[in-house]
Amino acid sequence: MTHYIIGLTGGIASGKSAVEKAFVARGVVVADADLIAREVVEPGQPALQAVVARFGPGVLQADGRLDRAALRARVFADEAERRALEGLLHPVIRRRLHDTCRSAPGPYSVAMVPLLAEARSEAGEGGRAAYPWLDRILVIDVPEATQHARLMRRDGIDAALAGRMIAAQATRVQRLAIADDILVNDGDLEHLAEAVAGLDARYRALALAKGQENLDSVIPAQAGIR
Repeated sequence: MTHYIIGLTGGIASGKSAVEKAFVARGVVVADADLIAREVVEPGQPALQAVVARFGPGVLQADGRLDRAALRARVFADEAERRALEGLLHPVIRRRLHDTCRSAPGPYSVAMVPLLAEARSEAGEGGRAAYPWLDRILVIDVPEATQHARLMRRDGIDAALAGRMIAAQATRVQRLAIADDILVNDGDLEHLAEAVAGLDARYRALALAKGQENLDSVIPAQAGIR
């Protein structure tokens, strides 16, 4: 069980998945918020039942699975509906993300949250305040021109659509404002692996230091017990 958690985030097409693979290759558990978001609305899950209760059976396919297209069309047409959906799902996703990270073996784990800069807590606080259990935040950063070109190539879309998709997220400045660490991902995979190796060494040292602090705080309290 780990007590040191790194938040991993970055804009669309910044290379988060490649960074995730590099951490996993070094034996680090990475919990993916997007994957968890899909898991919590599988048939039989309480979160799916809550969504149906709020939005009606019209958001289900014939096989009982969530009709993502129908739900997406509904919530993006109405801000209040979108916020209602977020209120149902985001707390569940965060709890499972936190539990997955805490139960991971090793000195530290990583929570990959693509929209960390855009996140809001139940109290309406944004960014880091929405994930108070993160010890550090690592932002994957690329120049917007590089991000734009990668997105067009990856998704086979035109420049205008790529621009709109980038504009729909937090700005580069907003993401960098919440960063403790920044990985500039504008090189090749070898450069990326070297950067992750350096971060891995840093995080292992920080996790060890935190563990020692926790131990030091417990020992004096136990010393007086008879």
